Amino acid sequence: MAKKAAPKTKAAPKGKPKPALSHLDSRGQAHMVDVSAKSQTERVAKAEGKVIMRKETLDLVIEGNALKGDVLGAARLAGIMAAKHTHGLIPLCHPLPITKVEIDIFPEHSLPGFLVQTTVKVTGQTGVEMEALVAASIACLTIYDMVKAVERGMRIEGIRVLEKSGGKSGTYKAEA
Repeated sequence: MAKKAAPKTKAAPKGKPKPALSHLDSRGQAHMVDVSAKSQTERVAKAEGKVIMRKETLDLVIEGNALKGDVLGAARLAGIMAAKHTHGLIPLCHPLPITKVEIDIFPEHSLPGFLVQTTVKVTGQTGVEMEALVAASIACLTIYDMVKAVERGMRIEGIRVLEKSGGKSGTYKAEA
């Protein structure tokens, strides 16, 4: 069997250099970033996600009448646990000594559904954006799981980093 020829690559466009992907080595292979030379600083990340559902389903959860029990309490706990276990879910994430995880869940009648916002804090050598994103994702998924018997057509949308601070790259804030 003949070997396939390697795909041809285009020359890099002139001008602004492409930013390097920190999780790829010089050969393009994935690796865990060495953060041992970085100084420990306070790092905070905030993320959000939305669970879109019918108005009737939203009202059911707000009234506390879901068949499986306390939907929002379960979602908060699941989000906290998920943030603490991010390194076990995302292969190149460092295990971090997280100092704070906060999960806020707001009913949004305009969606209708719930807005989940997470805040994760650490004093460490790398950021906690992934922990905040995983916490938001799992909290949203838990809301879905707790209510799917009533409505399977719910959607999870808009998982994103809202802001991050600390470390060499400084502060980031998402556009509204």
